[in-house]
Amino acid sequence: MSSTNSGYSATDIITFIGVPLAVLGVLPILYNTVATLAALSKIKRMLRHSRLTALTRSDVVNRVIEVELPRYAVTPCDRFAETELYWRPSRQPSSIPGGSWTTFNWQARAIGAKTQRVEYADQLRQPQVEVAFDKLVAYLLDLGAVPDAHGWKLLRSTGLWTPTGCSLMKSPNGFHEALTIAPLDDSDGHLSLKANWSSDWTTRDFSSLPPYWIRLPPALLPDPVEADAMHTKGKPSTSQQEIQVDDAENGLKKDEQSLSNKQSLDSIQKQADKVTRSPIICQISVDGLISAMSQEDGALFSSANLETLYIEPLRIRPGKTDGVWFASVATAYGTTSQTILWNYKIPDEILNFARRDTVPCGVLVLLGVVDESQTPEWATNYDTREEERELFFRRSADQRAAMTAEARMPLPQRENAARERMHRETNQRMQDMRDRSRLESQRREARMSEALQSPKWDTKLVAEHNLRWLRERKESSTGFCVGGDPSLALRDVVGMLLHRMVLDGQFASSIFRMLDLWKAWADNGGMRRSDREALQKDQEIFALASLLVALVRDTVTAHEGTLSLDLQECLGMWKTVRLG
Repeated sequence: MSSTNSGYSATDIITFIGVPLAVLGVLPILYNTVATLAALSKIKRMLRHSRLTALTRSDVVNRVIEVELPRYAVTPCDRFAETELYWRPSRQPSSIPGGSWTTFNWQARAIGAKTQRVEYADQLRQPQVEVAFDKLVAYLLDLGAVPDAHGWKLLRSTGLWTPTGCSLMKSPNGFHEALTIAPLDDSDGHLSLKANWSSDWTTRDFSSLPPYWIRLPPALLPDPVEADAMHTKGKPSTSQQEIQVDDAENGLKKDEQSLSNKQSLDSIQKQADKVTRSPIICQISVDGLISAMSQEDGALFSSANLETLYIEPLRIRPGKTDGVWFASVATAYGTTSQTILWNYKIPDEILNFARRDTVPCGVLVLLGVVDESQTPEWATNYDTREEERELFFRRSADQRAAMTAEARMPLPQRENAARERMHRETNQRMQDMRDRSRLESQRREARMSEALQSPKWDTKLVAEHNLRWLRERKESSTGFCVGGDPSLALRDVVGMLLHRMVLDGQFASSIFRMLDLWKAWADNGGMRRSDREALQKDQEIFALASLLVALVRDTVTAHEGTLSLDLQECLGMWKTVRLG
């Protein structure tokens, strides 16, 4: 082997130079491997701490980590069946960016997966979830969150260009943000939101009435004195009682099965009376009434204390207006100046009908609801007494003239003239009676025509007079008792009326028919004679229907620029949002 003056061979020189270079070439790979494994370990630890199931793959050469996470569509837990999960925040919310939705407990369904390629653990993002915007807002309101008027107004005006971090919902004390605008990185064109909540912020519980629900008070029971009078009226005499007792004893011996049937009927009647005396809670959605439940008076709002009621006739169905009328009145009943969120939109045609003046005041006079002195002058006044006085004077003058002429006659002619005069006076009296009857009939018809053409009153004024008329009535053909308490407002009476309509389908149908009739004549140029006859036939039903229309008219509608309108417009603009 050859050598040099330095004493190192060529092989040694290559070894001295090549080995360090080789080591330097492997170091980046080793570093990438260690860094990738460390980042992968941290990512797995983050996923495990957040209780997320994910597929992870790593490329140690290129220092890339792939994480495949599922994407979910979520909805709030059932308020009745999952009470604990509904009111309690999640025990271990995710700390990964984009996972703020894990603050709450949800009913989740996987709708796909998202793969991310990251280099560092802090680049990992949890996929946002899809949730119905109205359900999310209703859930936060149910927990006690307070809408931020400025945020909703800004969202309505700027849309997706709303600044990140803009607050839409705040905690009950107003110091913390519960729902804010999030970055659009993972929204795919949807509105992106971020949630935040603490168990200390929850100010409501399962006993509170949730959004979109209304509570209807039970109707007033008849006066005990009247009930006793009715009972006494139907009670037989002593002799009749003895005969009935004997017949009952004979019947009991013949058929013992009737006793068990009676007990069964009594049990059913007691259950029906219990429902009649209990409040009813109704859920109103965009499709009208969707559920109604009877709640025992004083019981908590939970599934254990609720009894589902039959509401099929009150649902919105094609070709029928019953469900539309009920949903509109129920929405008007549940909408007050404090109402922030509602679901059903009263049709414009019903709102326009309720705001128009459609009932002639003269018809109310003919029905006995209003005194004519309370209305503008609309009918022709006839001085009947003066006409009768003039006729009496004229007939008396004719009689005196005839008797004077008779006095100058000889006796035989006087007797004949007296008989003729008496016969003539009798015919005149009969003719006067016929003329008076015909004149009264003509004036009655004219008064009817004038009543139909009289000035029209708005539904608010009509309802006030009808409510007073209902209170003054001692008997009710429908069995609905308004009561004589003047402190009972129109809205309270409507609540009791809706309660009765839920339980009595026939009663509700009669009111809906009257409302359809009323709206028909309002849309077709005014009331006709047949409409007036229908009102007179079912005057109490018309009076009750006027209370419903008046409440719709007085509904506190949202004006431009208010929080309620901004919120409703935003909910209609974005049906589904991304939460994360």
